[in-house]
Parts: sequence; C-alpha cells; structure tokens
Amino acid sequence: MSWAGPEDVLLSTSLASYLDKKLLVLLRDGRKLLGLLCSFDQFANVVLQDACERVIVGDLYCDIPLGLYVIRGENVVLIGELELDKEELPPHMTRVPVEEIKRAQKAERDATDLKGSMRKRMEFLDFD
Repeated sequence: MSWAGPEDVLLSTSLASYLDKKLLVLLRDGRKLLGLLCSFDQFANVVLQDACERVIVGDLYCDIPLGLYVIRGENVVLIGELELDKEELPPHMTRVPVEEIKRAQKAERDATDLKGSMRKRMEFLDFD
C-alpha cells in the first residue's frame, strides 16, 4: 500500500481533466512535444498518443511524428492544453520538411558556436 501526498492528489486531479485532450509538453532539454494525453501517473509520467516533436528555428517549424510516446515525469517542465481545431502558431510561421528544419538547426548551432568562440577570443580585452 502506498501513501499519496497532497501533491499527488493535486497532480492526479489536474491531469485527469486533460485525458484525451491535445497537450503541449515542454521538456527539460527544451524540446516541445504535442499529442493526445492517453495516460499518466502520480509521478507525472505521461503517455501521448499521435505525438510529434515541434521544432522551431526562426520563422520555420516542423512537426516530427513520434507515434505513441512515453515521457518520464522528471523531464516534464510544463504541460498545457491546446485547442484541437485551432492553429497554435502565428500566421507568419512556415511549415517545412524535416530535412530543411535539420539544416536550419545545424546553421543555428554553428552560428551560436561561432559567436561563443569569438567571445572567447575577445575576452583578453576585458571590457569590465
């Protein structure tokens, strides 16, 4: 027999209202997952049906299908409901194929790395 603390009851009550609804789940590593909530437990482990990972780079986005997806509760930062019949993104966003979003991610990483290396090279100037 296990004891359920007040936070467990609160979690169960709040997530129960989201069953069979479309959710956005933000993970600790920054990924954004969308899908229908199938199941959950007292540790915030959740199971999403028809899940996809939404990747956004600038004004480009792509939904990468994942299928049935289990998310460990310790990785969940935020869970929010999305309206099934509404588009969640601003109209200026452009949907692109997976290959194109991967190229955009790589370009963004490369630019960030370059910026970091330039900053390290300039540290000797000590602007403080």
